[in-house]
Amino acid sequence: MRLGRLPWINTAPVFAGIDRGIVPCDAAIVTATAAELNDLLAAGELDVSAVSAVEYARAAHLYHLLPNLAISCDGPVHSVALFSKRPVGDLHGATVLRTASSRTSVLLLELLCRHVWQVQPHFATARAEASDLAALEALPHDAVLVIGDAALHLRASGRYPVCEDLGAAWHAWTGLPFVFAVWAARHDADRSHALALHQRLLESRSWGVGHLDLIAEESAARTGIPLPTCRAYLGDLDYELSYRHLAGLTEFFGKLASDGLVPDGSLTFLTAA
Repeated sequence: MRLGRLPWINTAPVFAGIDRGIVPCDAAIVTATAAELNDLLAAGELDVSAVSAVEYARAAHLYHLLPNLAISCDGPVHSVALFSKRPVGDLHGATVLRTASSRTSVLLLELLCRHVWQVQPHFATARAEASDLAALEALPHDAVLVIGDAALHLRASGRYPVCEDLGAAWHAWTGLPFVFAVWAARHDADRSHALALHQRLLESRSWGVGHLDLIAEESAARTGIPLPTCRAYLGDLDYELSYRHLAGLTEFFGKLASDGLVPDGSLTFLTAA
């Protein structure tokens, strides 16, 4: 089996038991960004992977959703943020750079701009992330959407006077959790092996959630992100997929469909879930 993994510390609790050999796993692990994992799973280069909620919804007929496993938040997410040089309400007509690494976050940003902040920026896609501040600053822009560890670094740098946490903005708007990614297996993957791998992931997550202090210490040492930031971040993330999370997905996809950002047929995700 080939298992997709995100490169950021947000999945460290899910893989903590596997990484330490506490939970056995014989799958070949492939590490890539969210957008890359989406494409690799669709192409059949992976059997099981984390996949963005939007991409799973668009191709739900290709996949089995793995129950009770997701990357979500019920309030601040910390690692998905719009960094702006001025208040977000002043971004109408401004240039906003969008990360190329996450399609779900990009669509969430569009909804927030349109319905919450009531602005219509000029969007452009850029691969410059906060890990390369010089490259980012060289691009003309008024605001930039950054995700993952890079967002945690950029938040700590204080380079932008405004930082809007998209998880917190969604929760303030809807009162619901936001699910950024789920885990899925391809329909053509060996079913028994996929189910066994799902169980290993759940066992590994259980160990990881019970040892967040240790994981935060290791993440801080590896990334240079301050330890308190890592601990607060991991503590605010949620790795389950409950009925409440599905209610958040229902709301998200309903808003996307109403705005024509995804076809109505993508709501088959909810039936599959």
